[in-house]
Amino acid sequence: VQLQASGGGLVQAGDSLRLACAASGRIFSRYYIGWFRRAPGKEREFVSEVSWSGESTDYADSVKGRFTISRDGTKNTVYLQMNSLKPEDTAVYYCAANFVGYKANPAYVYWGQGTLVTVSS
Repeated sequence: VQLQASGGGLVQAGDSLRLACAASGRIFSRYYIGWFRRAPGKEREFVSEVSWSGESTDYADSVKGRFTISRDGTKNTVYLQMNSLKPEDTAVYYCAANFVGYKANPAYVYWGQGTLVTVSS
């Protein structure tokens, strides 16, 4: 499966952004799709994921209540709506696909290129 992330940009604290992850290749509906991020000087971290059905979602504690993940099977696209952005959300955001959820196996298999989100204070 091929993944293409988009939607990053420069915003101010408190603003919103919506990231998109467009998938192509193998059957999109059989994968969990996750969002990860890597902030400058830090390790990559899990942000959120959605199950193949769209019924199960998970979030990192740091984004709960502010970020919402969703998937559109008709467009083979997963979205990450990011509200109330904070400077600490600044990072390169990556989308990835896996056969199982992050808690079952954190080693996501397929990765897209990143999209940079910069939140100014």
